[in-house]
Amino acid sequence: MPTITTKDGTQIYYKDWGKGQPAVFSHGWPLSADDWDAQMLFFLKHGYRVIAHDRRGHGRSTQTRDGHDMDHYADDLAALIADLDLKGAVHVGHSTGGGEVVHYLARHGESRVAKAAIISAVPPLMLKTLANPGGLPKKVFDDLQAQLAASRAQFYYDLPAGPFYGFNRPGAKPQPGVIWNWWRQGMMGGAKAHYDGIVAFSQTDFTEDLKKITVPVLVMHGDDDQIVPYADSAPLSAKLLKNGILKTYKGFPHGMPTTQADTINADLLEFIKS
Repeated sequence: MPTITTKDGTQIYYKDWGKGQPAVFSHGWPLSADDWDAQMLFFLKHGYRVIAHDRRGHGRSTQTRDGHDMDHYADDLAALIADLDLKGAVHVGHSTGGGEVVHYLARHGESRVAKAAIISAVPPLMLKTLANPGGLPKKVFDDLQAQLAASRAQFYYDLPAGPFYGFNRPGAKPQPGVIWNWWRQGMMGGAKAHYDGIVAFSQTDFTEDLKKITVPVLVMHGDDDQIVPYADSAPLSAKLLKNGILKTYKGFPHGMPTTQADTINADLLEFIKS
């Protein structure tokens, strides 16, 4: 399997297909590069070089004990970009991956980046604080950790079968293959990485990161997102960005890159080409 080795000895697995302008995909918690199948095949067909990696502790990358925080996530991404010597790349991040992309741009600069898109992403800050009264109470994330610790296998079925893809909504038609593929990806990773990752995606404040970014960023979010509530995420991120473009999808769920892949892919392509 193609991997790079980071400074602390972590092996990061990645996929690298095709030639052309690089499109780099950062996945959500607790998944893997496989969650981007629909996007990678689409952009490969349209002449792009597509790259996606498994975050440390996720998928086929090393199940490290430590380093499950946004600094390490961004540094691992930077190491991959440098190793592949990518230039003029478009970065696309979903959910936690959106936070990873934002932190990478702010922490490592934009010299190798043309544009970015964040989808159903966690910035600016998910946690409710005095400065972020619209956020979610810490108990919400404590409960996620408790469910993971009690029975990760059951938790990783209940989440995609319910709110992640909106399959719990009246009239929704659950897709068993989608649910079990989510479960498969989650169970490939390490429990410690996923447990710590809940803190990383919920408590990291990306406000100052967003202010530093100057490249065009497409902020895509469904207004029926039950995982990262719309009102306290996408509109706020778009305002903080110097060159942010907000695109809101009526009724779309958190996992819209999978369930609404045709729409998301078309809009991403239009943004990249514009």
